[in-house]
Amino acid sequence: MYPLGKLYLLMEKQHNRGQEGAGLACVKLDAKPGEEYMFRERAVGTGAITEVFNTVYRHFKGIPSIQLRDPAFAKASLPFVGELYMGHLRYSTTGKSGLSYIHPFMRRNNWRARNLVLCGNFNMTNVATIFNEITSTGQHPRRYADTYVILEQLGHRLDREVEHLYRKYEAEGLKSLDITYAIEANIDLTNVVEKAASSWDGGYVIAGMTGSGESFVVRDPWGIRTAFYYMDDEIVVVASERPVIQTVMNVPMGAVRELQRGEALFISRKGGAHATQILEPQKLSACSFERIYFSRGSDVDIYAERKQLGYNLVEPILKSVDYDVEHTVFSFIPNTAEVAYYGMLEGLNAHLNGVKIKKIKERNGSLNEAELNEILSQRIRSEKVALKDIKLRTFIAEGNNRNDLAAHVYDITYGSLVPYEDNLVVIDDSIVRGTTLKQSIISILDRLHPKKIVIMSSSPQIRYPDYYGIDMSSLNEFIAFRAAIELLNDRSMESVIMDTYHRIKGEQRQDKSMMINHVKAIYAPFTDEEISTKMVELLTTGSAIQAKVEIVFQTLKGLRAACPNHPGDWYFSGDYPTPGGMRMVSSAFVRYMENDYLKRHPKLNFKISGNR
Repeated sequence: MYPLGKLYLLMEKQHNRGQEGAGLACVKLDAKPGEEYMFRERAVGTGAITEVFNTVYRHFKGIPSIQLRDPAFAKASLPFVGELYMGHLRYSTTGKSGLSYIHPFMRRNNWRARNLVLCGNFNMTNVATIFNEITSTGQHPRRYADTYVILEQLGHRLDREVEHLYRKYEAEGLKSLDITYAIEANIDLTNVVEKAASSWDGGYVIAGMTGSGESFVVRDPWGIRTAFYYMDDEIVVVASERPVIQTVMNVPMGAVRELQRGEALFISRKGGAHATQILEPQKLSACSFERIYFSRGSDVDIYAERKQLGYNLVEPILKSVDYDVEHTVFSFIPNTAEVAYYGMLEGLNAHLNGVKIKKIKERNGSLNEAELNEILSQRIRSEKVALKDIKLRTFIAEGNNRNDLAAHVYDITYGSLVPYEDNLVVIDDSIVRGTTLKQSIISILDRLHPKKIVIMSSSPQIRYPDYYGIDMSSLNEFIAFRAAIELLNDRSMESVIMDTYHRIKGEQRQDKSMMINHVKAIYAPFTDEEISTKMVELLTTGSAIQAKVEIVFQTLKGLRAACPNHPGDWYFSGDYPTPGGMRMVSSAFVRYMENDYLKRHPKLNFKISGNR
């Protein structure tokens, strides 16, 4: 009951918005032939964790408490009672959904040592290459998806390792069960994981358990995805985030270690655990967007980084409201921007303190009590201006009705500012598609009748797709990309778009490993401010917004200063750490051109193609 309780807490502590399913697996050691020793339960939906654990605990209902407290009885008689446990929360990054895509995945075999259960946080950019490699050996994955492909690849390597040991011990004269026991006592997953992982291109943390009780966790050599672990004489715990281990296991931060780039943690069935370097570390590319958005803000470092991101915005905020803090209200939306908001407030208060000191010094001691009190009483006006109405579900409607519902996902606090006199500054953690801003946030904030609405993003402009684990794969989804394309069209610079397309098409016919990110050319002619201004135009055209609207973004320099240990900023810079990322962004641009842009501009395509 102890590990099940801990696993439940670990999973709930990492239960973030947007997750569509959950699953757990258990391995029971030393089971007798004919007894089940691997168990798995999965469910879909936002309540999947509760559903999974309710199903597991139903097996224990009706069992007398004296027997439940007897480890020997529980292990011999009850399912989901074992030594190894694995839990996973699915956040879809492929667009594929349903129970068949919920981790953990299982590969069954009559030999315990050949059974494999797998889960992970990963996206592989070279699935086609791995798929062709394993199918050329005669394997037949059930689906063309990276999880299934990796499962079969690792399973094949595991089979080879078991076969090698079988031949070895058979040659030494062992027979029957003695060979089985010798294999299970001496199998080494190092070679299995290392050979498979050497072909992977992507961001990943992958965990696996065998039916004989061996387990591993491996991290990509660029450090894109994160993994932390804690171990003592009794237990080994691995999770994708540090604070959940601290909280659930009640251990200090120093007791939790980070799995390093290209490292794998191996845990034997005997209880021994060690981390070893199996892949050569590449240039550190730890994902900065996870720090801004996805990771839990309760981590001591992430909390400080998000506050710094907010603090960095103080000067551009002041410029946007012409330094008139007396007539400006500050707030945040959504809740994930709250920590950055606190950092912004710290910076604004520091600015205001400087203003107060200057005023006092200018009077050179001639202030009376009332004047001094007036200066000291100046405050930054922070209010809870907007809140999300979690009861609304826009998927129940279609068309105009859906848009009307979307406009009411957020509600406002009436009376929180002076109409037509006050500016309203709202900090957001990121602006990706701009859909929520257009359909809900800007219009609902405008009902307070501010003189000006300033949307501050604590992240830079998101310009490029991600291919390492976060669901952002289409260029046309990004409001920044659409704004840049519109600017090129407005200024009769369509040749930049077509030249980029033809360069990529030409390069795709050559050595793909030599590809660079030509999509940067789409943004190159414009400043950040020009793109931001165009975004506002796209988000407000055709609406009845009365207030002046401005969007201000974090600079790339500011992001790097705030998150110095997580330089993976390809979302913003376009600098993908792996060849697969470069290939996929090029393919995304070609898809956009052929499925969207060229269909809307057929004459342009004919003219340029004909000229060429």
